[in-house]
Amino acid sequence: MARTVLIEATGGPEVIQWVDVELADPGPGEVRMRHSAVGLNFIDVYHRSGVYPVTLPSGLGTEAVGVVEALGEGVSGFAVGDRVGTFGPALGAYATARNVSAASLLPLPDDVDDATAAALLLKGCTTEFLVERCAHVQAGQTVLVHAAAGGVGHLLVGWLKAIGATVIGTVGSAEKAAQAKAAGADHVIFHKTENVAVRVREMTGGAGVPVVFDGIGLATWDISLASAAPRGLIVSYGNAGGRVTGVDIGVLATRGSLFVTRPTLFHYYATPEERRDGTARLFEMLRQGAIVPEIGQTFALQDVAEAHRALEAGATRGATVLMV
Repeated sequence: MARTVLIEATGGPEVIQWVDVELADPGPGEVRMRHSAVGLNFIDVYHRSGVYPVTLPSGLGTEAVGVVEALGEGVSGFAVGDRVGTFGPALGAYATARNVSAASLLPLPDDVDDATAAALLLKGCTTEFLVERCAHVQAGQTVLVHAAAGGVGHLLVGWLKAIGATVIGTVGSAEKAAQAKAAGADHVIFHKTENVAVRVREMTGGAGVPVVFDGIGLATWDISLASAAPRGLIVSYGNAGGRVTGVDIGVLATRGSLFVTRPTLFHYYATPEERRDGTARLFEMLRQGAIVPEIGQTFALQDVAEAHRALEAGATRGATVLMV
């Protein structure tokens, strides 16, 4: 038996409901995974609210850590009792246990505990592909990171600093400024009281930055445009401040022949080799101390609706882990 979240309609946290299910034996290519910790991510809110459409009824959550309990036919490379993690793309991580494709699992190293893995897999792999395989950031570049104390933001800051970039981070409070600085930010800008683009130009001698990481979306789109250097790249990877729609590509020309991309994690983690190499790089950076998962708060898995409310209200910091 397992308990799992099911949504029958999209909307606010109130659509989250728990149901008891009896799990069948895992099918071919599947394993049954008993969860110990589940990661909370803003993409979960997008699925729940309908920003990213899902087929209803649907489970929620993509990121989980646990132990293999049973193997389906044809599964190799895993054994009962193995510690494993997954970050999707299949939904259904908000559960005590589930059957999941073995192809979506990765073995966890002994030196990474369950809570750390649940806090880090999705956000950390997102950071890896954004910095190294999407933007190809180079040592010596100056990079702007919006929401530099957020779940992905603070990992971006630490990773960028470790590879030799100069990091400008935007924050909303003194507390978050301290967090961004602790992660490695060279400069912080208070977006509520300062003109971010003007400050970026001041910090770069008027040049602007060659790369902007923007996980906010519509609310920061104009700021990103105004902060980018000629031929700069804006990496728009989230919609926390609304979706960017109706983009006039002529604006990219007038701003200096800018490049814009809206990348998706699983286009960069599409093959087993990409998953293997990306996660290996992630754990390497974790061991180096370049990134710190910074679990800001934990909730019991059964209180996931409350966790969603806190996340949407901006009342969380760093990563949130749901403990089973």
